[in-house]
Amino acid sequence: MRKRIVINLDSPSGSAPHRGRAAGGKRRRWPKVLAIIAGLVLVVFVAALVGGFLWWRHHQTTPAYTLTLMIDAAQRNDLAEFQKRIDDEEIANNMVASISQKAAGRYGFALSSSIQQQIDKVMPTLLPRLKQTIHDEVVKEIKEFASKSEPRPFIFLVVTVPSLVKVTTEGDTAKATAAMSDRTIELTMKRDAERWKVTEFKDDVVVQRVVDSVMKDLPAIGSIDSNSPLLKKPARGRRARRNR
Repeated sequence: MRKRIVINLDSPSGSAPHRGRAAGGKRRRWPKVLAIIAGLVLVVFVAALVGGFLWWRHHQTTPAYTLTLMIDAAQRNDLAEFQKRIDDEEIANNMVASISQKAAGRYGFALSSSIQQQIDKVMPTLLPRLKQTIHDEVVKEIKEFASKSEPRPFIFLVVTVPSLVKVTTEGDTAKATAAMSDRTIELTMKRDAERWKVTEFKDDVVVQRVVDSVMKDLPAIGSIDSNSPLLKKPARGRRARRNR
């Protein structure tokens, strides 16, 4: 009896169908992998958007953002927007004591109790005018600070202002210090809803300018009280030396 050998011509080798199925499986896996990667990228992108939005909303409630708005308004000469960020009355009230002290200091030894009383009496009557003078000086100083460089886009100011101005916050009060070319200015800010307002402005140069503007309304320097003990002390000293 003869044995027949049957050769399957449809497949060159027994393992070919298996390799085909494996290759097909790999091809079907790639879309799934790409879909997972795309999903992860989308999640990271959405998380970044949400995080950026939350950071921006928080930053808008900080004193640094209010200072950014003030500097931007000063650059654009937008006084209406600038005015929203300062409390003229509080700034003037907080500065009056310093102005009175500086004005009295200009009299030196010529200052008498009667002249001090006149200064104390005149200062409240000058307050309405002082408010405008102080306002103008504060605006001038902020503009000078803003003009240290060329006008910048708002987004640039948002990034750079926190590095130019040192801000410390305690509750609803904030202190901001900024370095000028030859001095440092200090601002006190109070929370005002979601924004902040400047309520105090400390700068000796501004105080001196305001004092210059009000000195003409104060007693003339040299109006010395003849009964002042400051004048009698040197006289007694001369008599004592003559007796020796």
